[in-house]
Parts: sequence; structure tokens; C-alpha cells
Amino acid sequence: MSRLRLVVFDVDGTLSDSQAEIFSAMGAAFAAESLDAPDRAAVLSIVGLSLDHAVARLAPALSEARRARLVAGYKQAYFDQRRVNGASPLYPGARAVLDELAHDPFLLMGVATGKSKRGLDVLVEAHGLERFFVTRQVADFHPSKPHPAMLVAALGEAGVGPRDAVMVGDTSFDMEMARSAGVGALGVGWGYHAPETLVADRVVHDMTELPGAVTWALNLKGENRS
Repeated sequence: MSRLRLVVFDVDGTLSDSQAEIFSAMGAAFAAESLDAPDRAAVLSIVGLSLDHAVARLAPALSEARRARLVAGYKQAYFDQRRVNGASPLYPGARAVLDELAHDPFLLMGVATGKSKRGLDVLVEAHGLERFFVTRQVADFHPSKPHPAMLVAALGEAGVGPRDAVMVGDTSFDMEMARSAGVGALGVGWGYHAPETLVADRVVHDMTELPGAVTWALNLKGENRS
């Protein structure tokens, strides 16, 4: 009998190209506090972290109260942009990858993201992705990546063991989270962290390679996983 397997996707930088919105919203939040905005490289380096952790890395010298205002300012600016411009676009080919993987009746899909529930719900609804994901783990309810809590919860909801699961992401936080949870680690090279920084079972550089790479990662024996 075939076992159920699970592939969990990061969102920003993996399925969705949201860097313009993230950079703009962060700039607006810092401007509202009369602070110089961090440069693009600094902002992209924290994508994937929960927002409070991201702001703490970008502005460690600020008081907790000012960092809280930055967090609130970012959220407001991000959703103001969404009302004007709509949801962030998916990367070309991302929808086709999800469609292809969905044809396997024993392969479940999920999401583990630093987005809020509201932010993820907006993206999923805008692109009609509701049917794909049996589990959606968001920053509201878990410690920030790379803590493994999101993946542990995803495995529990899907009823799948770590050796039958793989995490797909673009950041070192995703790969570290995967290793901590004992699941496969599949990196993508088109996101926000340099591919050479991803300590993964494999890194793919073209969206069309992703379905085959997911199958490959799930078929790995468990020698390097707990």
C-alpha cells in the first residue's frame, strides 16, 4: 500500500515573488518612524522570519516599543499596497507545479510561512489555491522559523511522518527548520537567499525542475534524517 507523503512549501520567494511589496512596506514603516530604511539586501535577508523577529534583526538598537510600531507600520503599509495593487504575483510556472503535484493522490501539500494568516489567506484566495493545501502554518500561531514548530504541526495535521515529508524553500531559515524537524530539505535558487547559503539535500534553479526534485527528495532513504 502506498504511504501518504507531504510536501510543504514556503511562500515568499518560493511560490510568490513578493520582494517589491516587502521592500516598499518596510521602507514606509521605517519612514513613519523617521528612520533610514534598511537596504534591499538587508530586507531580503530577513524574509521568512516572523515579522517581530525580522524587525528586531533590522533595528536591534531600538526600544521594544519602537520596534512594535515598526511592525504595525509594516502591516498597515503592506495591506494598503495590496488594496491598490492586489496580491503578490506567483512566480511563472508555480501554478503548473502545484497542478502537477496535485495529480498524485498520495501526495499532500501544505504551506509553512512567515506570513500572517490574513496575508496568506489573501494570497491563496487571489490565486485560487484553496484546493491545494491540506495544512497552512503561519506566523500567528508558531515561533519564528527556523524553529520546527510549523513543520511539526503540518506533519500532525497531515498524518505523515518526517521521513515521508520534504520542505521546499528559498531561505536558510527554511532549510534549518527542515533539518530540525527531520524532514527533507529542498532549496530553490530563484528566491531571496543566495543558493550557496542553502544547506539542502538539493537546490533546484528552474521551476520546471521542481516536481521531479520533490519526487527525488521524498524517495531519499532516511540515512541523513532523524
